[in-house]
Amino acid sequence: MTTAADPADPQTRGSLLVIFLTVFIDLLGFGMVLPLLAIYASDFGLKKHGWQIACLMASFSLMQFLFAPLWGRLSDRIGRRPVLIVGLLGSVVFYALFGIASIQKSLLLLFVARIGAGIAGATISTAQAYIADTTTPQTRAKGMALIGAAFGLGFTVGPLLAAAAILTSGTKVSHSPWPGFVASGLSAVALLLAIFRLPESLKPGHSRLQLGIFNPQALSDSLATPTIIPLLITSFIGVVSFGGYETTVALLLYQVFGLTLLQVTLFFAYIGVVLSLVQGGIVRRMSGRVSEKSMATMGAVLTIVGFLLLAWSSSEKRFWLVMIASAIEVTGFAFMTPSLQSLISRRSDPAKQGGILGVSQGVSALARIIGPLVAVPLFTNVSHTSPYYASIGLMVLGLAALLIGARGGRDYGTERTE
Repeated sequence: MTTAADPADPQTRGSLLVIFLTVFIDLLGFGMVLPLLAIYASDFGLKKHGWQIACLMASFSLMQFLFAPLWGRLSDRIGRRPVLIVGLLGSVVFYALFGIASIQKSLLLLFVARIGAGIAGATISTAQAYIADTTTPQTRAKGMALIGAAFGLGFTVGPLLAAAAILTSGTKVSHSPWPGFVASGLSAVALLLAIFRLPESLKPGHSRLQLGIFNPQALSDSLATPTIIPLLITSFIGVVSFGGYETTVALLLYQVFGLTLLQVTLFFAYIGVVLSLVQGGIVRRMSGRVSEKSMATMGAVLTIVGFLLLAWSSSEKRFWLVMIASAIEVTGFAFMTPSLQSLISRRSDPAKQGGILGVSQGVSALARIIGPLVAVPLFTNVSHTSPYYASIGLMVLGLAALLIGARGGRDYGTERTE
């Protein structure tokens, strides 16, 4: 078995830096397009058919769910570098196609662009495998944190770049194509970095990627651990609820509050800033001092409060309260998600932990697909507050499942039974 590279080695540090930059730049494109997608689809003719907008929003996550294991298997055979390069090339093409769809107001091109971007973006798991290849078990957590940091920065800076692209484009078109074109250009930069600066990490005797929910043994291990099941249910509900919020808030701001595209992108940047500050500041400092059960419980309660305020403020059309409600909602999600992952890890037999965590990731991916499919039709066909009331009910069930799952079972992290 080949030993992982020493993270102190300059070449290894350089490789990790290139991986961070390629993932970050690619996610900038995702962050630029996300605030605009539902609005464009609605204005291009899907306003009265919420399920079609939902399918458009869910298609990205569906492609990631289906293709991440396929990219993983392929990278195990031919190497991480070529898979990452192909994924970045796809991002260049499909974000450019989003810009073209914006000009032509083409729903067909919008669907093709979103599906293609999802397939290309499914290589994130391959980037994680690259980090696993180039770090030791002791330093792997720090290496994987680079992916989390890239996500946080992408969701924060991406909407700001979209706002800048709209503001400086000088176009009179109401649906600016420039966020798509700029996202494509940024992905091209990441592609060049990968081609010229990223060495291959795959070595003989490597560990194959976990295939998560596609791994029958891992799924069986998860179902055989009683306390894991309610924790997975809570995680699923939390991601469904947040996914519903993420995909309807742009429509809420644009259709109900009358914000412009520029203002919507700035609002998403505000959400990203709150998420980054909470994750990087409050949650990081509280971790280790407050138990995962308490952190996750606080997060679930904050999420419920956030949805209550969001429904009320939306009904009363008080934008300042929407901002407060969104901050509370995002804070709750930031508290709950890492705490649940930690709890699932602690409740898992170390010999089976990798597979169970893979199942947890697969469950989250399914939830990201279902979130828009539930929330957008409710928003369009029932009322603009109904997705948030539905999320309140779901989160109450999720909180109950959390309290059940966190209360009992063996804790492998401390070698004791609660």
